[in-house]
Amino acid sequence: EAHLVESGGGLVQPGGSLRLSCTASGFTFGSYDMNWVRQAPGKGPEWFSGIDTRAERYYSDSVKGRFTISRDNAKNTLYLQMNNLKPENTAVYTCGGRPHIGTLVACRNRIECQYWGQRTQVTVSS
Repeated sequence: EAHLVESGGGLVQPGGSLRLSCTASGFTFGSYDMNWVRQAPGKGPEWFSGIDTRAERYYSDSVKGRFTISRDNAKNTLYLQMNNLKPENTAVYTCGGRPHIGTLVACRNRIECQYWGQRTQVTVSS
């Protein structure tokens, strides 16, 4: 059975940093494009970053320059380094995977993503 398990969330002050991890099992991680999605209180899911099987990276304008996505296929793990966090970044963060089909196709939920993580809470507050 396939699983994606996030870790690294928590409470951080504005301007601080966090590193999220998403560890995969039960499928060939290196063959999947991976995405990060977040959902803030009272809002819908927001795709904000993805990385394809060639490690090509994609970001939404809201995080570009502050967040960095990466992957380690040997460890079956996806990472998200978040710097200069803002209160509006408070959300539940989830990772999702889709098979690579030539170019990254973003996915935002467990229907669009073939594999969907278990979520981790990030709270940015003083």
